Amino acid sequence: MMRPQDLLTYMQAQPFRPFRIRMNSGRTFDIRHPEMVRVARDCLILFTFISDNPNVVDHWETISLLLIESISHLDAPVP
Repeated sequence: MMRPQDLLTYMQAQPFRPFRIRMNSGRTFDIRHPEMVRVARDCLILFTFISDNPNVVDHWETISLLLIESISHLDAPVP
């Protein structure tokens, strides 16, 4: 299981580096801004901003930490 602290390490890095979350199903989520994600004890909430106003969330998904396979920086080589 992915730990909340593992995600927070990526989110709070200074400077922030975009990263990719890969799910056990193969689905991926690219995190380009730390504001896109909120971490809870056993899940994360991923926000999507589509409108012109970045303060208004257009869509969100709740993702179980149990289903996360890996996290890697977007500029990292693909294994």
